[in-house]
Order: sequence, then structure tokens, then C-alpha cells
Amino acid sequence: MAKTETDGATTYFDGAWVEGSPSIARANSHALWMASTVFDGARAFDGVAPDLDRHCARVMESAAAMGLRPTCTAAEIEALVWEGIRRYPPATALYICPMFFAEKGFIEPDPESTRFALALYAAPLPAGGGFSACLSSFRRPAPDMAPTNAKAACLYPNVGRALREAREKGFDSAVVLDPERNVAEFAFMNLFLVKDDVVATPAINGTFLNGITRQRVIRLLRDAGVPVTERSIAFAELLEADELFCTGNYAKVSPCRRLEDRELPAGPVFERTRALYFDFARGG
Repeated sequence: MAKTETDGATTYFDGAWVEGSPSIARANSHALWMASTVFDGARAFDGVAPDLDRHCARVMESAAAMGLRPTCTAAEIEALVWEGIRRYPPATALYICPMFFAEKGFIEPDPESTRFALALYAAPLPAGGGFSACLSSFRRPAPDMAPTNAKAACLYPNVGRALREAREKGFDSAVVLDPERNVAEFAFMNLFLVKDDVVATPAINGTFLNGITRQRVIRLLRDAGVPVTERSIAFAELLEADELFCTGNYAKVSPCRRLEDRELPAGPVFERTRALYFDFARGG
């Protein structure tokens, strides 16, 4: 029987689908006390799952970066995701999270103990109305300080404290700098600025993930004739921008409507970017 949107999560673990979110780790599982968990996030909506193959491939890359040994292939994960999607009504917007984690090991995970889980749950796409942000006092780590080449759970407490700091100041999110004090990203979303009809985004330098939606948006804009530069960006440039927006899997494309005490529009470049992305997603 198809699930309704209020039924919550569906999880694939140990070869079977389970309703809800089952317990999958023991108290002394390496993933729980040594943080050897990697994951990815994908989206399904309106019968499509844009760039799903790339999300499945990336969780494999993250696992390898963390010293884990995946127990299935990217193609097998993709097939399981579609199986999970079909358990919901066709129009349901879903968040999709494949993950690998180690059960055993001390400090270093035992790759032979790697386990796999896949979680799906109903999560409506945000309407794209925008968010506010301030400068965070916390920075992204350099590649020699943390496993920044993986979408790893151990990186997210730093994201969490940046968000907590921002929300205590009355903002929704934060601009996070890299170790060189250039702009890295919004707390957990890739950042784009618009100035004089030119789009700029921080160049990939190993301190933050080169998001799949980021890559897709850059390509769509360039194919549409919109100039996009990837370069170092100082925070002061954001304060002079005509528009700011973000990309990320959860909301896809959203405008930053306030940075510090400056109000910003959801401008024409943002509107075009969002339209280009959803035209691509629904057409693909």
C-alpha cells in the first residue's frame, strides 16, 4: 500500500524496508562514538529525482574518503531509492539520505564492518521566500584539519554552532569564511552573489563541498548566457552585492533577503536561476 505524506520515514536496512526510523547502531558502534558516518542528500518531487545518480556516486566517494568499504554500488543505491520513492504517492516531495557507517574499530574505522542504510521521508520543498544571514565567528576547516572531501557527519557540529550563533542573533543562517578568511559558503548551502549582472561564487578550495546543485546551476546559467565566475570572495563584497542566493539539496535555490542590517531583493538573476533549475529538474 502506498504511504501517505504524513506517514513519516521509510528506511532500508539489512536487506529490508522498515516503516519509520529503526535503531541501527549499538552504544559502542564506531559510528556513534567515533563519528565514522557519511551520507548524501537527494530530492524527489513531481515524479523526478534530479541528479540522483550523482548523489549516489558521491556517497561512495565520501565513504572511501573516510576509510569505509561500501557494501553496495552506486547503481544499486539508485535502484533502491527508486524502490523507496514508489512507496509514496507520486507527488510526494521527499528527502533521500543514503549513508554508510562503521560498526567496529578504535579511532580508525574497521572498513570490513561498514554498514549501509537508506532513509526517505516526506519533506515539502521550501517555497523559496528567502532567508537572513550574518557573518559567523566560526570558519570552515582546511583539508588538513578535517575530512572536508567527504559529506561526513563529523563536520556538521561546526555547522550547527554557526547556525546556533546566527539564530541567537535573530538570523536564519550564517556566512562562513574559510581558513584564509575568504567567503566559503552559507552555513550548509553554497553561496552566489550578483553584481552588475555577473554571478560570482567562491572557487572550490577544499574547505567546502562542491555541491551537486551548485555545479548544476553554474552549468545552467552559463548555457543560458549568464556569466559566472568562480573566485575568491571577500565578505565586504557581499555587503555591496545586488543579489545573494544559495544552492543546496534541501531547498535547491533560495534568495538571501537580508545580510547583517542590509535588505536585499529576490532579484531577477535569482528568479531566472530558480526557473532554470526547476525547468531542468522537471524536464529531466
